Amino acid sequence: MRECISINIGQAGVQMGGHCWELFGLEHGIGPDGNLLPESVEKRSLKPDGSDFSSFYSETKAAKYVPRSLFVDLEPMVVDELRHGAYKSLFHPELIINSKEDAANNFARGHYTVGKEMIDLTMDKLRKMTDACEGLQGFLVFHSFGGGTGSGFTALLMERLSAEFPRKSKLDFAVYPSPKVATAVVEPYNSILTTHSTMEQTDCSFLVDNEAIFDICQRRLDIGRPSYSNLNHLIAQVVSSITTSLRFEGQLNVDLNEFQTNLVPYPRIHFPLVSYAPVISQEKSKHEFLSVSDLTTSCFEPDYQMVKCDPRQGKYMACCLLYRGDVVPKDVNAAINIIKTKRAIQFVDWCPTGFKVGLNQEPMSIVPGCQQARAPRSVCMISNTTAIVEAWSRLNHKFDLMYAKRAFVHWYVGEGMEEGEMTEAREDLAALENDYDEVANEDPQSADGQDDEY
Repeated sequence: MRECISINIGQAGVQMGGHCWELFGLEHGIGPDGNLLPESVEKRSLKPDGSDFSSFYSETKAAKYVPRSLFVDLEPMVVDELRHGAYKSLFHPELIINSKEDAANNFARGHYTVGKEMIDLTMDKLRKMTDACEGLQGFLVFHSFGGGTGSGFTALLMERLSAEFPRKSKLDFAVYPSPKVATAVVEPYNSILTTHSTMEQTDCSFLVDNEAIFDICQRRLDIGRPSYSNLNHLIAQVVSSITTSLRFEGQLNVDLNEFQTNLVPYPRIHFPLVSYAPVISQEKSKHEFLSVSDLTTSCFEPDYQMVKCDPRQGKYMACCLLYRGDVVPKDVNAAINIIKTKRAIQFVDWCPTGFKVGLNQEPMSIVPGCQQARAPRSVCMISNTTAIVEAWSRLNHKFDLMYAKRAFVHWYVGEGMEEGEMTEAREDLAALENDYDEVANEDPQSADGQDDEY
């Protein structure tokens, strides 16, 4: 048993979670009411242990499958869509919780005032869920950096999770502020405060940026005006690829602990870049032959990356390639050898191997109504690269412009936060920028004469 518990926080987290469970249901053959679909019952009889279900679903005595997922928001509007939507019978009603008062895009409200009232109830629900697990692997946390609940309440919850479950993996799927498009004026404040608060508690944070995914939808899927639903379908494919080996048997499985072991060279540098291929519209799919080599090369191109930054300006520290579908190890090795010969793709000198590979035979599924075409093979690349420092420095610059005038700070101080916390958070992010710069410039031969000993 390798159970994973999903925690969906705030509007972005709840909506991402809804799309992810819709996709998981299709992959496992579980209907919107939690019962197995007829075609899945036949498959299930060939695989009676059902190990692929138990990591993400718990089974009731009535043979109904309930997601191991908790939805939390400080206001009722978004979670009510789940309660009354097409999948209302799938989720346990007690695991969808909300408060009456919104965090109003304010980290301090989500962390200190409104969030404080919800944290005990949330932890009680999580304890019950963990007690029902035989071998809990870890937590997947979905939220945004810019919202009040997504930033403030997530920071509070991560502190409590780290205190109660210090040995369990905590992976973070976060919507990162975009360079030009913003949904809130105070995004830079919330983002820097939550990054500072969760720096020690999160093992690995997978960042996605709405503007980058908007561009992918427009360029690759030919959607003129992408909706958040289009964006969430794409994020769900990434989450599905990352968790495939927990849910299906494969040739080379990658569990939650392996991500941080292979991707995080130093504890603070745990913000990998995510790419996914193929992203192709149904009209174009008939004219494309998607070889393993083509897909792998695509993942290294900026057009397929889910955070706006230029990977050619940085160096890769580690790279995890998760293949699904009709892929054999020989093709993967050939594709990686081609990547290693490209001069534009640079690895740091102190990491000679650089690649971690996962292989799974279960092909991708596509939600009905989604413009994306189904492909016989796909790859999700998670790479830890120093290029992402560009996104941090962009965010720090926005913070500095506002904080120099102390704009909007009174809203945070009025909710019980001290101004010194903002300065401390900004210093921590400056240190993070320096950490990335040091890693990029480190040279294994730099220690004077020390290499002569080896």
